[in-house]
Amino acid sequence: MKILITGAAGFINGYLVPELLEAGHEVIGLDDFSKYGRLTKSYDHHPRYRFFEGDAKDVGLMTELAADVDQVVAAAAMIGGISYFHEFAYDLLAENERILASTFDAAIAAHKTGRLKRIIVVSSSMVYESATVFPTPEGAEKTSPPPISTYGFQKLASEYFAAGAREQFQLPYTIVRPFNCVGIGERRATRDTDIMSGNVKLALSHVVPDLVLKVLKGQDPLHVLGDGSQVRHYTYGGDLAHGIRLAMESPAAENNDFNLSTARSTTVLELAECIWSKIHTDGRPFNYTSDTPFKHDVQLRVPDVRKAKEVLGYEATTSLETMLDEVIPWIRDEVAAGRL
Repeated sequence: MKILITGAAGFINGYLVPELLEAGHEVIGLDDFSKYGRLTKSYDHHPRYRFFEGDAKDVGLMTELAADVDQVVAAAAMIGGISYFHEFAYDLLAENERILASTFDAAIAAHKTGRLKRIIVVSSSMVYESATVFPTPEGAEKTSPPPISTYGFQKLASEYFAAGAREQFQLPYTIVRPFNCVGIGERRATRDTDIMSGNVKLALSHVVPDLVLKVLKGQDPLHVLGDGSQVRHYTYGGDLAHGIRLAMESPAAENNDFNLSTARSTTVLELAECIWSKIHTDGRPFNYTSDTPFKHDVQLRVPDVRKAKEVLGYEATTSLETMLDEVIPWIRDEVAAGRL
C-alpha cells in the first residue's frame, strides 16, 4: 500500500512512519517543519520513504501528492499541550480547519480518479473533553456536550469532515483517537511561550516530558498542575502506531472509529511519583506542590478500549514504567546537549 502522511515530522508520526515501512508499505511524508523546526529522521533515506517539504494547506501540492496513493493519513495539525489551548485559542481552530479542508479536498479529488481508497483521520481524546460516561466509548462524542476548548471542538470537527465527505462524495474514512502519547522525539515547539513552574520553565507541551525535565533539573518540591488527581491513560507511541496501522489495513475499520489507548488509568500524582523514583534512585522522599491548573485541564480522560480489541485485535501493552525507561534517558541526553 502507498500512503501519504501529512505532518510526517510530528511526534506520533515519528513512530507511525517506521511502523508502516517495517510492514512493507511505501510512505510519502509531507511537513513544513513549523512545529519543531527542521528535523532529520532515521528513516529519511529508507528506499520506500519519500519526503516533501511543504504546507498541507497548499491544495495544489496536496492534490498532486494524493493522486498517486492508496490512503491519506490526515495528521498535520497545529497541536501542543494544555498551554496551547489558551495561548492560541483562535489559531488552533482556524489553522487546523484550513489544513483539514485542503487535505479533504485533495483526498476527494483522488478518490474520484479511482486510486485513493480511504482517508485516515488522526483525531484526539479531546473530543471527549465534556464526556460524562466513563470509560468513554466510541459514539460518546455525539451524545456528550461539545468540547469546551477550541482545540477539542476542532478535533470533533475533523470527524465531521470525514462524515460529510463520506455522505457527499462516498470517500471512505477511518477515525483514530490516540490517548496521551508517550515516547521520544517531542521537543520544544517553536511557538511555545515560557511559563514558569516553580524555578523551571514549562518548556515541553505534555505532562510526561515536562515532569521528567523538572525532576532531572532538581526541582524539589516538584510542581504539579492542580492537585494531581487528574486521570489519564498514558499510551506508548509505538503502541499507537501499531493500532493506527491495524486500522489502516483492516477492511472492518472502513467508515469506523476507534479509541487507541492503554487500558491502565494513572493519576498525574502517580505518574509524578513514578518518574521521581526512577530518577532519584537514592530513595529521596517524593515532595510536590500544586500549581494553579489551566482552565481546560480535564479531570477524567478514561477510554473504553474494547472496540479496538474486538474489531482490530488491538491492545496497547507497553507499561508506563517501560515507557519511562525510554523517555528519561532521551530527555537527559537532550538536556546535556543543550536542546532542552
